[in-house]
Amino acid sequence: MSIRRACRVLEFDTSTYHYKSRRRDQAGIEARIKDICATRVRYGCRRVHVMLTREGWDINMKRTYRIYRDLGLQLRSKTPKRRVKAKLREDRATAVGPNDVWAMDFVHDQLATGKKIRVLTVVDTFSRFVPVLDPRFSYRAEDVVRTLEQVCPKIGYPKTIRVDQGSEFISRDLDLWAYTKGVTLDFSRPGKPTDNPYIEAFNGRFRAECLNAHWFMTLADAVEKMEDWRRYYNEVRPHGAIGHNVPISLLNHNGAARPPT
Repeated sequence: MSIRRACRVLEFDTSTYHYKSRRRDQAGIEARIKDICATRVRYGCRRVHVMLTREGWDINMKRTYRIYRDLGLQLRSKTPKRRVKAKLREDRATAVGPNDVWAMDFVHDQLATGKKIRVLTVVDTFSRFVPVLDPRFSYRAEDVVRTLEQVCPKIGYPKTIRVDQGSEFISRDLDLWAYTKGVTLDFSRPGKPTDNPYIEAFNGRFRAECLNAHWFMTLADAVEKMEDWRRYYNEVRPHGAIGHNVPISLLNHNGAARPPT
């Protein structure tokens, strides 16, 4: 029996019988998305799409989302502990260029042996550039000054540093250093972490993408792994707040600021 007659008997359109799918094979793109999500476990769909377009994949956002969803790679949404609108300080000006405003804080973690470490974290609120991640067993005020003096001559001194009321930040050593270098220390109100949201947000990413993803056998091992992650964060990782650019692209060591796109 001919195909035309069989289709007529079954009331089946011959064009449907002869149709061949023109859908592109997506095994390669699926494998690449899985690979990105396996190595960067905190990447969502948008950041995965940015990485794919950087690598030259011809894919739009809708297709990336469809594959990402079908592979079951969605991140778990965290329910906020409280639904209270935070009131931010209104007397703070927004940073208009690199080295205009830095934010600084400490993050606590431990080695595989159980020994506690503290990490000094610093972020530029304009470019999201991270000048330093410095882990130590203990931190004193003079250690903060020493770390800043190692970093600032290379990339420049900030105009303002936002810090909390920690003993290392309210010390005479840091106050004298800031006065000598012409840096303003902008202190958060006690019990108000929302006064310094940039460093709080960065610390969350740092913990999720670095601290929770590695075992640190020794302090030297922690220094090496954190430095590798810092370079990746500054030079590779796309940031939605600055137009999916990398922080180092917004730095201009001649002093001219390039706004986010």
